[in-house]
Amino acid sequence: MAIVSESIIFDIFAIILTLFIGLYTYFQWAFKYWERKGIPYVTPKFPFGTIKLFSSPPLPIGELFRQHYDKYKAKGHKHVGIYVFSRPMYLVLDVDYIKSILSKDFDYFVDRGVYFNERHDPLSGNLFTVDGAKWRSLRTKLTPTFTSGKMKMMFHILVECGSQMKDAIDTMCSKNCPVDIKDVLARFTTNIIGSCAFGLDCNCFTDPNSQFRKCGKRIFDLTKLETFALFLAFSVPSLARKIGIKTTPDEVTEFLLNVIQEAVKYREQNNIMRKDFLQLLIEIKNSVKDENGKGIGLTTNELAAQAFVFFAAGYETSSTTMTFCLFELTQNLEIQQNVRDEINKVLKKHNGEITYDALMEMKYMGQVIDETLRKYPPLTSLNRKCMKDYKLPDTDIEISNGTAVLIPILGLHYDPEYFPDPDVFDPDRFSEENKSLIKPYTYLPFGDGPRNCIGLRFGLIQTKVGLTFLLKNYKCTLNEKTRVPLKMDPYSVFVAAAEGDVWLNVEKI
Repeated sequence: MAIVSESIIFDIFAIILTLFIGLYTYFQWAFKYWERKGIPYVTPKFPFGTIKLFSSPPLPIGELFRQHYDKYKAKGHKHVGIYVFSRPMYLVLDVDYIKSILSKDFDYFVDRGVYFNERHDPLSGNLFTVDGAKWRSLRTKLTPTFTSGKMKMMFHILVECGSQMKDAIDTMCSKNCPVDIKDVLARFTTNIIGSCAFGLDCNCFTDPNSQFRKCGKRIFDLTKLETFALFLAFSVPSLARKIGIKTTPDEVTEFLLNVIQEAVKYREQNNIMRKDFLQLLIEIKNSVKDENGKGIGLTTNELAAQAFVFFAAGYETSSTTMTFCLFELTQNLEIQQNVRDEINKVLKKHNGEITYDALMEMKYMGQVIDETLRKYPPLTSLNRKCMKDYKLPDTDIEISNGTAVLIPILGLHYDPEYFPDPDVFDPDRFSEENKSLIKPYTYLPFGDGPRNCIGLRFGLIQTKVGLTFLLKNYKCTLNEKTRVPLKMDPYSVFVAAAEGDVWLNVEKI
């Protein structure tokens, strides 16, 4: 019996060893991919490639790409190959190549190559993720919903939510409490997006247990297992799709699908019209009819997926942008006062009312927001996928069909060639006279080309409304509870966010 047991153990060990050797051999062959292509590359290590999964301290992925950008651009390279496990990825450093990929030769790079799985995860099939013909169809349908006219139509919702935020901060001021500005602004933007995308009052300031607030936090507050699953989906999307990996927590999917289905049903049955994003989606849904007269312009799941991405991206990106902006304004009190002076001057011309047209006149605030987005871009890199073999301009180097392409936004935004003294917060970079001097495709907070961020106009308006309410009514300084220097959360998967809370002293003016 002992001999049999030893034999089985030996056989199992032999199988494991053989598999390991086979896997190791495959990885060593795969790690020669960029060498075979004639492209400089970061030396990979088995089994994680060039991604530092267990670095100490942990390193945000955007910062890692920025390091590669700085190192290889300094050597005169226009691009560099990296690996995620054994998967090769093409990191672009040259601005002319970036222009070709995002705009000039867009047809070669239509898809983001971002993982989605409509079968197991219906909310993942949204405008940000979907590919090819479906993306083109959705983009065409949704583009008219983000015109300036549509923004004006929803503007009163933003102002109402701003008033609710002011009331909440007034209460905090009366108690002489420091303000967790990340949380306050997240509640403000959740109220806005919940109202615009779902037609519902989220009451995030009056109800500390608001389901929408919980849902918004849950989207970005992932467990370690969920984070690993996302990393697997990023590195091996074909495998992730086969095993049914989800990028949206089940409770989020269940809650939002139910909310959207009920809201659409209620409006259609009661012939209710409301000037918001959900109404525009319903109109798209009903723009094409089947033989029974039922709307098929969007399926219920497609409609829900678009509302979901509007909610997830809209609330988080704007709240983090405002958080970083206010942090910088506490470090630059003269700039803060200049913004406040502009707000008061413009609003005086508009009878003290916060209107869409008034915000359009706040040019200096726009510069401050632009500079915030340079230092703290919500997305630190852009993803694209090569859809057919592509020869790089004026070279014999070919990027093969299916190759993942990465554009390091953080590297570009901190490149002193394009933005001198990049660590300095300087809104004058984006003044009328200086903005035209910025080299195209070096400033990419919203991407560029046909697949740029469709909601950028809404995001900027939302940000301006929030800052106007805050800076018009309060002077902000940094509370000692805030850890400085501010660091980025290495585990924030979707959108760059500060590590820890950002506490402000808010003094009523």
